[in-house]
Amino acid sequence: RLLSIVLPSRPPMDFSTNKRTVIASILLNAVLLLIVAMRAVDSRRGVLETSLRGAKSHMGASSMFSTASPHISRFSRSRASLAANADRFKVLILQNKGGGHGEIGYHLASQLATDGHAVTLLGDPATKKDKLPFSRYGDLMGKGVTIKYGDACSPGTLQELGEFDAVFDNISKGKDSCKVAADKAKEWGVKHYAYVSSAGMYKPGVIFPMSESLPVKESAGQKEVEDYLNSLGLPWSSFRPQYIYGPLTNKRDYLDYFFDRIVRGRPVPVAGNGQQLVTLTHAADVASMLGSVLDAGEKAHMKVFNCATDQLITVDDLIHVCAKIAGVPTPRIVHYDPKKVKLEKKAFPFRDSNFFVAPDRAKAELGWSCQHDLEKELKAYFEGYRALGKTEKDMSFPIDDTILGQVPQHV
Repeated sequence: RLLSIVLPSRPPMDFSTNKRTVIASILLNAVLLLIVAMRAVDSRRGVLETSLRGAKSHMGASSMFSTASPHISRFSRSRASLAANADRFKVLILQNKGGGHGEIGYHLASQLATDGHAVTLLGDPATKKDKLPFSRYGDLMGKGVTIKYGDACSPGTLQELGEFDAVFDNISKGKDSCKVAADKAKEWGVKHYAYVSSAGMYKPGVIFPMSESLPVKESAGQKEVEDYLNSLGLPWSSFRPQYIYGPLTNKRDYLDYFFDRIVRGRPVPVAGNGQQLVTLTHAADVASMLGSVLDAGEKAHMKVFNCATDQLITVDDLIHVCAKIAGVPTPRIVHYDPKKVKLEKKAFPFRDSNFFVAPDRAKAELGWSCQHDLEKELKAYFEGYRALGKTEKDMSFPIDDTILGQVPQHV
């Protein structure tokens, strides 16, 4: 319709006319077509953003979710820029044997390979390859990812792999475990060294959300790694994730704690008053933030980035959402003071007070944005929970019974 308005029908042009007239007409039509196309794209973008805002708001005010307008992340846009002859990197991912971090590595390798980078993933030789997410690493090989297993702390292992342009360190817990890889990266002259740290290194405080400028525990191994990378003068970036979940993880404590009790109609013990705010971040969003350094370049260097969703939810509201997804009534929530209940070991997967970080720096400086909505992803997570047979599995809850025996039932 727009084309018919801008370019009304006309009789066939007589090509015996002046050549300049012909060329001018062709150029004019091309410009008009470009304007129409740009207007159409802007219109579609407006419709899409409106739809996404509507989807974000459907949970209602009680969910405590952010309703900031979503936008395409820079990492997503980088896929288009790569197709337009942008740099392609030879990437090394150092992967530990943990299920939570293992899913980060899975998504990171998948995303970078899709973007056209040459990806090698070096896994811990103690990895249980038959367990998720590692049992799915065959998918990565289908995308051209080279997968090796060996000791990342061995100079010989890294020497055999060759040289790389970028290193993603998803394994180091202290200086001793990062030194060999960091020294090699310095030798290779890498353009990026991205380190997966932890938000757990922040000192307890009362300022929330926690920003990157807040003090950290000097004894933290992750602090040792950050300091060593900085001492080498590497183009490093450190990412501090918090409470990661995903469909492929085998570290399921955060969410299974609730589903295990909800599907069995058991009371759910909650340390604290249940109004503490938390963030739960999809492993693919963590991976996309890590990968964004390749597009950000020097803007990412020598900096720390909090790595979490910008969606906040209270613990009590999380229980209500989980019950809704499981299709059962919300069970009784029993709040307790962990200082007054005697337990041999901690049972509750979260803290009993606010503990959440803000990803504002990554959004502003890396152009990153969270692409996964918690309630939507929890539906997929619960299907995985059901597929693992966990809804029917026999379970006992001795720690719960101890808590319930010490807390008045009306609390």
